[in-house]
Amino acid sequence: MSRRYRVLHLITSLELGGAQQNTLYCTRHHDRDRFDVELIAGRGSRLDDEAREIPDAKVQLVPWLKHAISPPFDLFAVLKLRNYFRSAGIDLVHTHSSKAGILGRLAANLAGVPAVVHTVHGWSFNPMQTPARRKLHVLLERMVAPMTDRILVVAANHIDVGLRAGIGRQSQYAVVRSGIDPRLYRAPAKSRNALRRELGFGPGDFVVGMIANMKPQKAPVDFVETAAKAHGLNPSLRFFFAGDGEQMPAVRRRVEADGLQDVVKLLGWRDDVPDLLHAMDAFLLTSRFEGLPRVVLQAMAAGRPVVATAVDGTPEVVEDGVTGLLALPGDTTGLARHLHRLATDGPLRAALTEKASARLGDEFDIRKMVASLDHLYTTLLRGQV
Repeated sequence: MSRRYRVLHLITSLELGGAQQNTLYCTRHHDRDRFDVELIAGRGSRLDDEAREIPDAKVQLVPWLKHAISPPFDLFAVLKLRNYFRSAGIDLVHTHSSKAGILGRLAANLAGVPAVVHTVHGWSFNPMQTPARRKLHVLLERMVAPMTDRILVVAANHIDVGLRAGIGRQSQYAVVRSGIDPRLYRAPAKSRNALRRELGFGPGDFVVGMIANMKPQKAPVDFVETAAKAHGLNPSLRFFFAGDGEQMPAVRRRVEADGLQDVVKLLGWRDDVPDLLHAMDAFLLTSRFEGLPRVVLQAMAAGRPVVATAVDGTPEVVEDGVTGLLALPGDTTGLARHLHRLATDGPLRAALTEKASARLGDEFDIRKMVASLDHLYTTLLRGQV
């Protein structure tokens, strides 16, 4: 190869989340013998500093890339991106999630970028939207699909959803799992008992944790409702939520209204995720929709049984009764019963965690994810697809 290919990742913001963390990992770990790597993201989010510290990558955190739909700002962003793609001689643009996926693919098409890849970390249309907003997102995805060489999904379920919505062709889709480094979650840095004491939990407590951004997608109020019902079934159950976000005020109000201040602890943002996973006895995820939740993979790698809602990619990892326990989204009674069952059935906990560890294998290893992308980029840019 006469030169390295110029590859650019584009994501709207670097808030704390799976799509953002995986994008940063790719930016850091792409094969530098094959690629010059760049990243453009909107500025002002929690992971900005981590992005700036990536060696051997050009990182631009810009003020004109925003989540909210604003036609004047969005047109300006498309033109800025188009001009940059042209002037920098970008060979491949890889967009992530909805807003960056629309604007970035439009700009790449206008700039004549040779190859365009988009990853669906969770479709931009979901059951919580109004019909009009959902229809708009579907129309936008249909519009830019022909501008895309590969539409990558983190869960096979998303291929079916996309095709049913008329987005792209079957041949454009491929599954590239959202990965983790399981080694990071197998051994905590801090003593489990010491952290439990620090968090205010006693030796007889069965501790359930959730780690997530407090946004509507994750349904954190459902977490509190589940905690109230589960504690009613079994007073030894205690809960913590590690994360923050727009729904924190609503969550605090619900905790206070239900008198759960001694049952549910709200920790805010934490950087010690492996330690928190080992401090809990079970992991809970109450999402209303998902991509492929990396935090579930992290909990499984840490040997923690998972109780989750059966949405989107989650059942592809959590097989009900085999590698975890599932309930329908919004079924806080079902989630509470699952937690009570786990708290009282040690053999079940052991069986679930053993099967979950075997399920992970290398399919969800983040190193495999990067290697798959490196191969795809090279194949596309050599004109073999």
